[in-house]
Amino acid sequence: MNASALQDRVGRFLREPKRLLIGDKWLPAASEETIPVINPATEEVVATVASAGAPDVDRAVQAARRAFSSREWRRMAPDRREELIRKLADLVEQNADELAGLETIDNGMLFGFARDLNVMGAVGVLRYMSGWASKIEGSIRQVSVPIPDSQFFAFTAKEPVGVVAAILPWNVPVMLAAWKLGPALAAGCTIVLKPAEETPLATLRLAELVEEAGFPPGVVNVITGFGETAGHALVSHPGVDKVSFTGSVETGKLVNHSATDTLKRVTLELGGKSPILVLEDADVDAALEGSAGGIFMNAGQVCVAGSRMYAHRRIFDRVVEGLANGAKRLKVGPGSDPASQMGPLVSQQQQNRVLGLIRQGVRDGASLAAGGDRIGPKGFFVQPTVLVGLRNDMTVVQEEVFGPVITVQRFEDIDEVVVAANDTRYGLGAYVWSRDISKVHQIVPLLRAGTVWVNTPAIPHPALPTGGFKQSGFGRDLGRESLEHYLETKSVLIRVQ
Repeated sequence: MNASALQDRVGRFLREPKRLLIGDKWLPAASEETIPVINPATEEVVATVASAGAPDVDRAVQAARRAFSSREWRRMAPDRREELIRKLADLVEQNADELAGLETIDNGMLFGFARDLNVMGAVGVLRYMSGWASKIEGSIRQVSVPIPDSQFFAFTAKEPVGVVAAILPWNVPVMLAAWKLGPALAAGCTIVLKPAEETPLATLRLAELVEEAGFPPGVVNVITGFGETAGHALVSHPGVDKVSFTGSVETGKLVNHSATDTLKRVTLELGGKSPILVLEDADVDAALEGSAGGIFMNAGQVCVAGSRMYAHRRIFDRVVEGLANGAKRLKVGPGSDPASQMGPLVSQQQQNRVLGLIRQGVRDGASLAAGGDRIGPKGFFVQPTVLVGLRNDMTVVQEEVFGPVITVQRFEDIDEVVVAANDTRYGLGAYVWSRDISKVHQIVPLLRAGTVWVNTPAIPHPALPTGGFKQSGFGRDLGRESLEHYLETKSVLIRVQ
């Protein structure tokens, strides 16, 4: 799509009223309150969306419950569910440029990242998960029951868990919406989807595509609103059977606590502070390219971003120099500008938080090899930042920054670096750069992380489960493992004689 046509389509969508999809209706919030949507590159309000409250959440959950109980959805043939999910994937692909344009305005991400990784990543997930709809199976069990002259037939069946509440973060909204929608719909669940209040636009456009794909009313509902109001009401609603949440550790703990009263099933994909181990024998140029791309991509707003680098002492100076020079050369600007190599942070709040952590690191004794400040008077831009002279107990090393900030420390031996790598409350991802496959196989089992990437930046694949150890959460997105979180197992014992 050419730039003019894309601008027209995005502009048209921005001008349309932004309501809540509940059942088969687009409704304003019961309170008629709205939330401004701010372009993080310009700080301009580009749209307003409905601010849902508890009454709206209740209507959405009831719509999902009616759809779950309806004959149309519960008795829909698995291959028909598969067809609908694939139709949605096709529509997302056909509208990839528009969705990417909305994500760029909403989140600030580079347009190429928004389209090729975020939106097209969602397409891949939906297509992969659609195939599981027709492959859900139980099993026949051989049982012996101590009743004379009797025979029994026993089997297990997999059934959908019910109504799902899915709460999204603001960093890659369309892709993570697909991570929730794909397995939930394949399993036969219905869903209420709540995007982050900072980035609702592309998810609302996705909701229109759900309608266009032909899903029965109420199978997918989308509400926009604040976490403390709409999010809390959704998680605590007694009509919700399962919660899938992606976001910060602190909010994840609140979500888990709120879901406890009604014993909802919960999966949490939370924060990360992923270590990068660059061994002495590594291809340093490849490690630098992959690591810089990982931490500066999407301005560091990636859950699995490698933000703590440990470089062997013999290559430490070369690594720091390479990272710092690369950071200084990056062109930072609006995501809509083809020349930009990194966009802004999502909000002023996030910009202030990132700058505050950098400054605290410097106060604690760290040194800036590159960056460390905001860029320009307008827009939520932060310089790509490289910190050295660190201790492992510093806050900037321990806490997730979620910005374009990487810390670099030196190490002497493998035992030392593994201890340092595991020395946080997080355990989402880890990276190892080495040509020695023997060392790699020694290190990988010792890393307390849900995913380990070796000689590669993070590449999510729909077949590989994603999730964390420790306080990075529990449960898994993607892969066959994700489907299990949306299913219940029923055992059946039938006396036939």
